Amino acid sequence: MSVKSVFAIPFAKQVRRRVYAWAKKPHKTQEKVFKKLISKAANTAFGRDHDFKNIQNYTDFKKRVSVNDYEGLRPYVDRIVAGEKDVLWKGKPIYFAKTSGTTSGAKYIPITKDSMPTHIKAARNALLFYIAETNNASFVNGKMIFLQGSPVLESEHGIKLGRLSGIVAHYVPQYLLKNRLPSWKTNCIEDWDTKVNAIVEETIHEDLSVISGIPSWVQMYFEKLIEKTGKSISELFPNFNFFIYGGVNFEPYKNKFESLIGKKIDYIELYPASEGFIAYQDSQTEKGMLLQLNSGIFYEFIPADEFFDENPTRISLKEVRKNVNYVLILNTNAGLWGYNIGDTIEFTSLQPYRIKVTGRIKHFISAFGEHVIGKEVEKALNDSILETATRISEFTVAPQVNPAEGIPYHEWFIEFENAPENLEEFASKIDASMQAQNMYYLDLIKGKVLRPLLIRKVKKGGFHAYMKSIGKFGGQNKIPQLSDNRKIADVLQNFLIE
Repeated sequence: MSVKSVFAIPFAKQVRRRVYAWAKKPHKTQEKVFKKLISKAANTAFGRDHDFKNIQNYTDFKKRVSVNDYEGLRPYVDRIVAGEKDVLWKGKPIYFAKTSGTTSGAKYIPITKDSMPTHIKAARNALLFYIAETNNASFVNGKMIFLQGSPVLESEHGIKLGRLSGIVAHYVPQYLLKNRLPSWKTNCIEDWDTKVNAIVEETIHEDLSVISGIPSWVQMYFEKLIEKTGKSISELFPNFNFFIYGGVNFEPYKNKFESLIGKKIDYIELYPASEGFIAYQDSQTEKGMLLQLNSGIFYEFIPADEFFDENPTRISLKEVRKNVNYVLILNTNAGLWGYNIGDTIEFTSLQPYRIKVTGRIKHFISAFGEHVIGKEVEKALNDSILETATRISEFTVAPQVNPAEGIPYHEWFIEFENAPENLEEFASKIDASMQAQNMYYLDLIKGKVLRPLLIRKVKKGGFHAYMKSIGKFGGQNKIPQLSDNRKIADVLQNFLIE
């Protein structure tokens, strides 16, 4: 056992004690964060415009600050991009995390001197919690690979900008640099196919112990390794024992992953976003991720089924309940105020506060009033593949409102790694689960407004080909797992198995 791994275990347990200390005082912790945010931003342009100096409590705040999306804050962000300081937060951001918006074009999410350390510390703590729980730090001696965007940064009026994963690549601790893969040169490759091929060449003979990335892109990396060597991932990397992921629900990918790897491994789920590092998995035995209450973010929540009402309920952590679908609202030390990140979450635990991501508030199907959400389609798919040999690579769902014949239906586009023997029976199982979960969907089926769902089989590699066709191949790009329109579905028609 190396010196590094020997010291990692007591350090990990010390960090875990500190984190659980504030987790046991959640409301006091959030109140402290709230007061600090309001105080530090009082003399910014946003703070003056919204009378921060006279905000005494959360009720005052709600009266002055409305819920915003990026477009709502864009006039302020544009001033920062143009070079102005003290706009949303004191001084200027040190980075812009550049993301692509569906309606806003490029979005510039500020990252400040105050917010950047929280991204790094949370990612580090996720690993330390695993060490503290398992008493296993042996992986720190092996190589670690992080499939991420290019670390090459541009500049906008003296502020560096790039993808969040590329920015974070500049903050890898010194003690991990020797273990970290891929090389800087390979990481800077923009074309994803070229990059993954280069990563395969760099890592094929290494002793990888940790692999991290969005599941669909890591799966592509695994497949290329297996194609080149004819060996399973566990044969290539016998000391690879856990996978770190975020950004999507992993359950639909799990069977496929374990078949590629060749053994069961542990998983650590993260919830990083350009707007802030929100949560990470703190236990291998408990459901959900520990909400980061002490990381410069004051959280608000709106019940998802009220979100589009004229006056939806807007609450703080004190009032949340388990198993309610909430839209997550952030107020951050990067200067985002009343900011709708677009995600929906549920609490899996209130002591401590743990959450799971249930979907996107804009990613739903309600063409007929059914309001199907991401959590429901994921559960329906998971229910149907349990205890079967069926494995999927990717999927998405859309409504078919104007079929060539018959009544409308939901259309499921699935790329199978191992297809079910009876596709109609498989579709019936999914549909039964959907009806059991969503009473509106059930009523529409019973009332013959909708017919049961249909599955379209996508060619192997079809979803990757689709992403290439729209210029969003690789990196942090993800396919929405459901949408209320035919934008994705119509293009996917070009990648179906006849």
